[in-house]
Amino acid sequence: MGSADIVPGVSGGTIALITGIYAHLVEAISRIRFAFVKPLLKGDINGFIQGLFDEIEFKFFIPLVLGIGVAFLTLAKVVTYCMDVHTALTYAFFLGLIIASAVILFKKLNEINLKNLLFALLGAILTFIFVSLNPIAANHSLPVIFISGMIAICAMILPGISGSFLLLLLGQYKHMLNALHQLNIVEIIVFVVGALIGILGFSKILNYLLKNHEEVTMAFLIGVMLGSLKVPAVEIVNSAGLSFTGLFPCLIVAVIGFAIIIILETRFDYME
Repeated sequence: MGSADIVPGVSGGTIALITGIYAHLVEAISRIRFAFVKPLLKGDINGFIQGLFDEIEFKFFIPLVLGIGVAFLTLAKVVTYCMDVHTALTYAFFLGLIIASAVILFKKLNEINLKNLLFALLGAILTFIFVSLNPIAANHSLPVIFISGMIAICAMILPGISGSFLLLLLGQYKHMLNALHQLNIVEIIVFVVGALIGILGFSKILNYLLKNHEEVTMAFLIGVMLGSLKVPAVEIVNSAGLSFTGLFPCLIVAVIGFAIIIILETRFDYME
């Protein structure tokens, strides 16, 4: 999941589905209600410890979080190098991943109706306007990093959209990669705290939307992905230009990225 989440377009939630831990993950998160805090406030240490172990499944979360953390620290250097040295090819790869993820979400729609098309169009327009204005791309203050962590972590429980894709959309992706690479402890802690609050709070909202309004939610997310394609497209053009010799290698790499996600999804369908 950590390896998937660090690459824009690959969903950690999809990897959780593929490996068979998705339902367990959602259930384990939903059980955390912080009821164990009440005994602590009363000075009941035994009650606090008992409640803590009743709500939080440490045998599940500790190896999961450690695995994600190791992947983040290991791959951050690789992705940072690729973005600095092979900018056009790296963003072309991201482009293929994002398009493939949009295709996968499209396949999850039961029908194509006017309502779904309107929500997809709304998502695409809002996202395109947002990335065009790019209001916080240069702002890497701690409050922005905190909010980015809250938003990006939602992808962990939402198959089809990745946390790093959302960070790319928010203009924080490369900055947080550098923070991991340089072990900027303050920014990492702020991001992690935001992520913890986000996954505990937003997960309930996302679960509600998926359970009660799944079609329009998926359609809106498809629009978000399509509207956000401007981000990698601009980076590719700025780095490789518009010549055939510059864009053809990017096209090949984008197709490879697209194929990887489709193959993963095929494997997921097989296991289902």
